Amino acid sequence: MKGLLDFDRYRWREVTGEDGSPILIHHDYTILGYDLAAGTLGMLVRWGDDGGHCPMHRHTSTTTVLVLAGEQHLWDIRPDGSRCEPRVRRVGDYALTVGEAMPHLERGGEQGGVAFFGNHSTDGKLYEILDDEMNLAIDVTMELLVEDWKENAKPAEA
Repeated sequence: MKGLLDFDRYRWREVTGEDGSPILIHHDYTILGYDLAAGTLGMLVRWGDDGGHCPMHRHTSTTTVLVLAGEQHLWDIRPDGSRCEPRVRRVGDYALTVGEAMPHLERGGEQGGVAFFGNHSTDGKLYEILDDEMNLAIDVTMELLVEDWKENAKPAEA
C-alpha cells in the first residue's frame, strides 16, 4: 500500500484473533517511539484488504489519529451490543479522542489502511479490549504494548 511513508521500513507486529470469532481480527502495528515516564506513545496501525479488524476496544487515554494511507472504518458499539452507523476516515483525516471513548470496531477500507495513533496517558493505560459480551478482557498499557512489540515484531523488510 502506498502512502506518505515507506511502511516496509518498520518492524510490524501481526495481531490475529481466534478461529471461530464472529469478527475477523487481523491487523499489524508498529511503535514509532515512546516515553513511558512522560506517558506518550506513537504508533502506526495497518489493516490489510482482508477486512480484518482490531479487537473490540475502547480508548481510555487521549488519542490522536491521522490516516496516512487507505481508509479507516469505525463502528461505535452501543451498550446493547448493536453497531452505530459506520464512520469512514480517509487519507489526511484527523481525529482526537479525549478520555474514555465508546467501544468500537475498526478496520481498513477495501484496499486496507494505515493510521498514526498518538497516545497520551497519565497512568500508562491506553485502551480496554472487550469480549463479545462487552466485558473487560484486558487493560492495554503502554508498557504491555511496548513489551509485546519488542518480543513479537518481525524485522523490517530489506
